[in-house]
Amino acid sequence: MLLVANENNQKQRRQIKAPGTHHPKPKLRRMAQQTEALYEAALKAAFIGGEATLRYFQKDVEIISKADDSPVTIADREAEQKMRAYITETFPDHGIIGEEFGRHNEHSSVQWILDPIDGTIGFIHGIPLYTTLVGITVNNKPVAGVIHAPYMKQTVSGAEGVGAYYNNSLTRIRKCESLSEASLMTSDVQYFQTFGYKNSFEKLLDIVKTHRTWGDAYGHLMVASGRADVMLDPVLNLWDAAALLPVIEQAGGTFTDLSGKPRIDGGNGFSCHPDHHHQLLAFFNEYG
Repeated sequence: MLLVANENNQKQRRQIKAPGTHHPKPKLRRMAQQTEALYEAALKAAFIGGEATLRYFQKDVEIISKADDSPVTIADREAEQKMRAYITETFPDHGIIGEEFGRHNEHSSVQWILDPIDGTIGFIHGIPLYTTLVGITVNNKPVAGVIHAPYMKQTVSGAEGVGAYYNNSLTRIRKCESLSEASLMTSDVQYFQTFGYKNSFEKLLDIVKTHRTWGDAYGHLMVASGRADVMLDPVLNLWDAAALLPVIEQAGGTFTDLSGKPRIDGGNGFSCHPDHHHQLLAFFNEYG
């Protein structure tokens, strides 16, 4: 349903042309078409992975500890395998970086970056806020992303030239008047102490209006869909962040690491309205 709705919206946008508008150059037009095709495929991959997770959600699944002691289940692995199968069949020349099965065709200019279940601990405990993430980079630039919450039936997605969507509707992040009116989302608050941001986090808690641990990528989904103001992650892997930057930016927001750089490999990150970005950075710089 989402793919059909997006195709209809895109057709409508292509039919609207301002008087005197020149046709784009052929190269630019081809690039836009390629990005749009990747975006549609990213949506399909996310839905394939999400559907696979639902078979095991709130079921008694075996929990395996990986080398870093983080948990993984058959749901994580089966979902990523199904996503990979779709991508390699559809785009055999593209590369893939996945949380569970590593790298494939790593020298390709197009890389699909996958997290089949972001929020595995919540998934194991039957919490429905886990997500399936798909990010795509072209020549190392993030161009498309999907944050799909399969059980909640909520999806935010975005790509250059396409915009950002929350399910079937265009979406924009909201703007609050000040951080004192903001709702802050985080994941495990212990991470702020572990990674050296305890002081700045506590100062921020004193200022914001609301704080909830509706975290992992679902917190960024909340920001992109205009239902929260800040999502703060003191630790992120590449596959955690790859989908976030294009979605948040296309929704009119800012996604950077905690040093202020718009990147997906910075090891941490936060989403917010651009007007609040510098004030939030000041907290991390001043208080650590």
